[in-house]
Amino acid sequence: MTTLFGTIRINFVFGLIGLVYTFFVSYSSNLLSTSLYRAGTAFVIWFVIAFICRWVLGYVLAPTQSAEDHSQQNVGTEHKGTQLDITAPDDDEELRNLLKYSPQEESKSEPKKSAAETGFEPLNPPKLVRTKDAEELAKAVRHLSDN
Repeated sequence: MTTLFGTIRINFVFGLIGLVYTFFVSYSSNLLSTSLYRAGTAFVIWFVIAFICRWVLGYVLAPTQSAEDHSQQNVGTEHKGTQLDITAPDDDEELRNLLKYSPQEESKSEPKKSAAETGFEPLNPPKLVRTKDAEELAKAVRHLSDN
């Protein structure tokens, strides 16, 4: 855990500043009990905010561990994670074949296959044909718009 920046007195000072400020602002337009309640709430909120700020400052400004401290803590784990043994499969032959590939050579060496041989057939959707007369459609629209 990181050390905290300053002491808890800083939290109380910030809390008291929030208490006094909130009390005087609130007392001018509220009852004494309402002003005291709001001032107490402000004290708690300012106290917590000061604590969070102290914690963040302590974390940011904390001295980092020296190299000697770090090496003493990790005496037994010096070599862990320093080597990685991975062997990749030998794909040299496949790569050479891919680099040598050109579409023109394939078209010269193999004749084109017909659609029956490859099983490919282009999609031929049916065409939409109007079966009704335009006058009949207009009558149907007029009938539906009357309702």
